[in-house]
Amino acid sequence: MASGGKQQFPPQKQERQPGKEHAMDPTPQFTNPDYKPSNKLQGKVALVTGGDSGIGRAVCHLFAQEGATVAFTYVKEQEDKDARDTMQMIKQAKTSDAKDPMALAADLGYDENCKKVVDEVAKAYGRIDILVNNGAEQYKASSVEDIDEPRLERVFRTNIFSYFFMTRHVLKHMKEGGSIICTTSVVAYKGNNKLLDYTATKGAIVSFIRGLALHLVGKGIRVNGVAPGPIWTPLIPSCFDEEETAQFGSEVPMQRAGQPFEVAPSYVFLASNAFSSYYTGQVFHPNGGVIVNA
Repeated sequence: MASGGKQQFPPQKQERQPGKEHAMDPTPQFTNPDYKPSNKLQGKVALVTGGDSGIGRAVCHLFAQEGATVAFTYVKEQEDKDARDTMQMIKQAKTSDAKDPMALAADLGYDENCKKVVDEVAKAYGRIDILVNNGAEQYKASSVEDIDEPRLERVFRTNIFSYFFMTRHVLKHMKEGGSIICTTSVVAYKGNNKLLDYTATKGAIVSFIRGLALHLVGKGIRVNGVAPGPIWTPLIPSCFDEEETAQFGSEVPMQRAGQPFEVAPSYVFLASNAFSSYYTGQVFHPNGGVIVNA
């Protein structure tokens, strides 16, 4: 995080993860009134992990606008209100031929929970065309010595184990033409000295994307990723202190944090065979102008 940068947001702090979107000031912008949907995902079934808030909410909303039937996961109790709000937004945005959305509470760090989620979605809709692996958590640490085994396992379970588990079960219900999109981060490319375990998982996701793309190319299933820079989501006030949150995003060339609606179109592009049929093993970089070696 930058120190002494320009204030972007009112100082604020949430005490636990996952953070609450409805408690943020200002609340993240999940929709762009200038966006014009054009049925890019009509007839598709999409499953988005961590879809109740932040980037996940924006992706769910755009997918619904583009004609997809949308299911998403969230963390029970901590994210109940955000999940209800997102469900209502999707219902209002969905097209007439899409089925009603579904919200499923689950800890996706464990294989059996991922299987239950996937089986429930497949039973309701008959198949899964698009999987967005997006759920994540992060915590600061002043030293690698402060990251103990339980914390390391917790972060890896949420951020990368769940991607493996969700993928292995979704593939039973995904046919040729399917799309898997994984959320990584700019820190996978430039590092972050205060988010060592989170950064390690995001690097693992980049390698997972590349390996899985090669593994599935023969089945006609594309695998790509999105590596956002500083985006205003509940992860921020639930991870950083008040000063860091206030200055969040000021360190990038655009000197501001991005909003979820500025990231979500990347997922629509990668989910749509009409737009991205020749893309696999690639990562998009909506990051405010940070130059990375992809």
